[in-house]
Amino acid sequence: MISTGGGFTTFRWLCTIIGLIFYLGDIISDFLLTVQYFKRGHVIWATLTLVFIVSGSLCIQIFSYAWFKDDKKNNNYEEGNRPLSTGRLIGIHVLQIGIFTRYQHLLKRSFNALRLGQTQEDVQLRLFALATDLSMLRLFETFLESVPQLVLQLFIILEHNHRSTLQYISMAMSFLNIAWATVDYRRCFRRSLTQVNEMPAGIPTAVYLLYKIFTITPRILSLTIFIMLSTFSTIGMAFIWLLGTIWGYIQNTDFCTSQRLEHLYRATVGVILVFTFFNIKGEKTKKHMAVYYVLSTSQNLAAPIMLSLFKPASQGTDYFLPIIFFIFFSNSMGLGFLGLYYSLMHPRSEIGAQDEVDGSQVEQGVEQAPVEKAPKTRLDRFLQI
Repeated sequence: MISTGGGFTTFRWLCTIIGLIFYLGDIISDFLLTVQYFKRGHVIWATLTLVFIVSGSLCIQIFSYAWFKDDKKNNNYEEGNRPLSTGRLIGIHVLQIGIFTRYQHLLKRSFNALRLGQTQEDVQLRLFALATDLSMLRLFETFLESVPQLVLQLFIILEHNHRSTLQYISMAMSFLNIAWATVDYRRCFRRSLTQVNEMPAGIPTAVYLLYKIFTITPRILSLTIFIMLSTFSTIGMAFIWLLGTIWGYIQNTDFCTSQRLEHLYRATVGVILVFTFFNIKGEKTKKHMAVYYVLSTSQNLAAPIMLSLFKPASQGTDYFLPIIFFIFFSNSMGLGFLGLYYSLMHPRSEIGAQDEVDGSQVEQGVEQAPVEKAPKTRLDRFLQI
C-alpha cells in the first residue's frame, strides 16, 4: 500500500481534542443565547437560534447513524472491536450524542495506536478514515448551524441594535468552528485516501484557510444586508439553495447507499453551496467554480450598493462604512488566495496517475490485462477540495 503522508501523531490527537472543545463551545454558547432571548422576551430570535441548533444536530445524527450501519454491514471496523448493536446505535443518535460517540472511538483508538507505536499504514488509514467521517459531520454542522447562526446574530445586532456579551461569544465560537472545521476536513480528507497526494501543512493550509474565510465572510455579510433590506430576501436565499440542490441532482451524486438519504445529502450540499463552493463529484470544475464566484461576487458587491440606495438612513450608522470596506476587501483577498492556492499549491496529481501512464495496456507489443479498480467508498464520493 502506498503511503500518502504523515501518521496520526500526538499533535493530531490533541487537535481532535481542540476540535471537540470548539464544537462544544459553539453549541453551548448558542444554547445559552437561546435561553437569554427567551428570558428577555425575544421569542422569534430564540426560536430561530434554537432551530439552527436542532437542524444541524438532526442532520449529523442521521448521517452518523447511516454510516455506522454501513460500516457494520461492510465489516468496516478493526478486528477486536465489536460494532455497536442496532438498538444501541438508535439510542445514541436519538439522544443526539452520535458525534460524541465518534469522538470517543477516534480518541480511544488513536491513543492506543500512539501508545503501542502502531505506525502500519493500514492502521493509520483506518484512524484517518474515522477522523474524516467526523470531519464530514462537522462540516455539515458548520454550514447548517454555525454559518446561519452568524447571519442571524449579525442581523439582530445591525438591524435591531441589540448587543450582548453572549452574542459576541456565540459569534466568536461560530467563527472558530467554521475555520477549524474547514481546515480539519481538508487535512483529514486527503490523508484518508490512498489515491491522492496529501496536502502539505504550513503555507498551503494557511492559504486554503484564508481563501475560504475571506470568501465565506463577505457572503455572510452580504446575505445579512439583503435580509436587512427585506426579510423576503430569505426567499431569494431559498432559491439559491434550490439551485444548489438541483445542481446536486444534475451531477447525479452517489454519496449515500440509500436514495432517501441521498436526497438529504443533496439538500445539505445545496445549503453549503449558498455560502461557498465545493466540488461535489470530484471532477474538473474550473468553469463551474468560475461561474459560482462570479455570481457570488456580484451578489456580495450588490448588497452594500442596494443598502445605500434603498436604505439611505443606514449611511449614518457606525457599521455602514466598515461593512462596505470589509466586503470589498475580504472578497478581493478571498479571490486572490483562491487563485494563489489553485495555481500553485493544490495537489492535482493522483498517486495512481503516473502508474496509469507508465503501465498502459499495450507496452512493447504486449497486451496487459486491465487493472480492476477498487470500489469507491464514501470518502471517494464526498465533497472534494
